[in-house]
Amino acid sequence: MFHARSASAHPKERRVLSLLTLLPVLFWPSQAQAAELNGAELILPWAIPFVGILLSIALLPLLAHHFWEHHQGKIAAFWAALIIIPLFALFDSGTAIASIGHAIILEYIPFILLLLALFTVAGGVVLRGNLHGSPAVNTGLLAIGSALASFTGTTGAAMVMIRPLLRANDDRKRNAHVVIFFIFLVANIGGSLTPLGDPPLFLGFLRGVDFFWTTEHLFPETLFLVAVLLVLFFVLDSVIYRQDGHSKPDPTPGDEPLRMSGGLNIILLGVIIGAILLSASTSLGTVHIMGVDAEIVNILRDIVMVAVTLVSLAVTPKSDREANAFSWEPIKEVAKLFAGIFITIIPVLAMLKAGENGMFAPLVALVTGADGEANPAAYFWLTGMLSAFLDNAPTYLVFFELAGGDPQSLMTEGAMTLTAISAGAVFMGALTYIGNAPNFMVYSIARRAGVRMPGFFGYMLWSMAILLPLFAVLTFIFYM
Repeated sequence: MFHARSASAHPKERRVLSLLTLLPVLFWPSQAQAAELNGAELILPWAIPFVGILLSIALLPLLAHHFWEHHQGKIAAFWAALIIIPLFALFDSGTAIASIGHAIILEYIPFILLLLALFTVAGGVVLRGNLHGSPAVNTGLLAIGSALASFTGTTGAAMVMIRPLLRANDDRKRNAHVVIFFIFLVANIGGSLTPLGDPPLFLGFLRGVDFFWTTEHLFPETLFLVAVLLVLFFVLDSVIYRQDGHSKPDPTPGDEPLRMSGGLNIILLGVIIGAILLSASTSLGTVHIMGVDAEIVNILRDIVMVAVTLVSLAVTPKSDREANAFSWEPIKEVAKLFAGIFITIIPVLAMLKAGENGMFAPLVALVTGADGEANPAAYFWLTGMLSAFLDNAPTYLVFFELAGGDPQSLMTEGAMTLTAISAGAVFMGALTYIGNAPNFMVYSIARRAGVRMPGFFGYMLWSMAILLPLFAVLTFIFYM
């Protein structure tokens, strides 16, 4: 028998034989009926690794920055192992592999490949020139960045626009408020109109939410916030501009109109959008991988993302990427951390899917009114406040499942609930430096450029004084 043969085999041969025994589990259709993880049977300790990795992301960069920078991949792997090992120990291999396969094949790989493609393409688009940072010019740059965010992603738009904005205001004595409003608008709120804009919305797209659903349903809320914030910024910047005058010499004298290089990357952005739309409207059958049925058209879409990344690297001049201070570190960090997040969230989503029969029944009660109907205002604030201090992408998934997890139902009779979840995840990421990935990147770039940015809690004073009242008004207008 195999066990007797493998016991005496060479170690390398034993590893090959072990991998061969996994092939039926990974690819044979007979394994497609592996039992689904039953969230009603899971107890609260299964959620500890998910909470642990989110708290690690939120706290370790602040409390142990050097340790975090050098060991974040190992930390993510540690929390993931606390899920993977019990899954194989307590459930049959088919269930364990199907659960992990669903998270990796259907969600993590498409998610990270889209971010990689957008990150690479946006990193090849350069805005050159030096404008004078008057209130009107600054407001215009913020408006352009807000519009760009839904098409290049908040990270892409932030990286393209932050340096022209900093150059325009490098002769201003007080310019931190310009960057703060930039984080509000470009790094967060502006990315609410398409799945390309912010990671939570792309996860919703992967779950079955139509590509243009967010454009239709979040446009009024987004327009309201962007318009009010731009007016507030213009008034505030005008007051500070008049008070300060020109109090220091301009390091980059002369006003030159903005000009863009790297235009081929705009074409590649169109390819990304086309591939996503095609994958949502075409069916070419499925292939069975790791216990899940993966759509062939989605696999082709992911291949396009890799191809776009390679083409962008080939056609973009090195000088353009240097002008953007392009680095692979941010995307490498995201790839490592989200691998851990997508694994640790597996049992959490299963428990949420169990609804009132699962461990999160009290959370269900919080977002449900006395009549048993979903409370959009509660979904907006709970999703948003958790997104402000944890990562907004997994937070979106948690409340998506809490609302039932059925995209067709949520897009129709549950449209108000899904709108509230989407808005909370995207908008309230602006409340802290750790609410959305671009926030801290913008903060770091601005500080290196000499801007006297407020610290973690100082920024929260700004965000809560300005954004919380706006979110309260938005709740009253749209979700009550």
